[in-house]
Amino acid sequence: MPGLVDALMIVAVVVLVVVRQFRPGRIDTKRRWWLLPAVLAVVAFREPRIVDAHHHTASVVLLVAELFTGLAIGAGWAWTTRIWVEPGGAVWSKSTKASGAVWAVGIGLRVGLFALGAALGIHQDSSALLLALAATLLVRSGILAWRAQSLRPTVEFGTAYGDRMSAPAWKERV
Repeated sequence: MPGLVDALMIVAVVVLVVVRQFRPGRIDTKRRWWLLPAVLAVVAFREPRIVDAHHHTASVVLLVAELFTGLAIGAGWAWTTRIWVEPGGAVWSKSTKASGAVWAVGIGLRVGLFALGAALGIHQDSSALLLALAATLLVRSGILAWRAQSLRPTVEFGTAYGDRMSAPAWKERV
């Protein structure tokens, strides 16, 4: 039963994150952007079968490969996300088509890693995928928060009477 719950949680988090990221969303650098990845990591580490006891070394190598894949996907996703500053100073982000391509490649790599593990006879639990998803979200959120802090708002001041006005042309009276 816990495997089913983990699988449903993974699917729910992925759907929630992907759907939200392809719509414009405000980036708040003061909020706890690391909280969701931390919760996912705690849930992943509560499972004792994150590493296969019969294939310990190969299972750890596969887990490390999954984590590196998650980190790379998170970085790629963050750097392909468009961010901008509104005149009021609010920072917004929206994933692009390139971000979608990063997700597609990432899913393909993860399926390939799972197939490799299955071919080697390694028992793989959903907690490894959950941990990699936490790494992906942590890196993406961290890079976006860093990028958002480096942006400066463009403040447009309204014109006061007489600002930026050319002097009246000389008119001759006939």
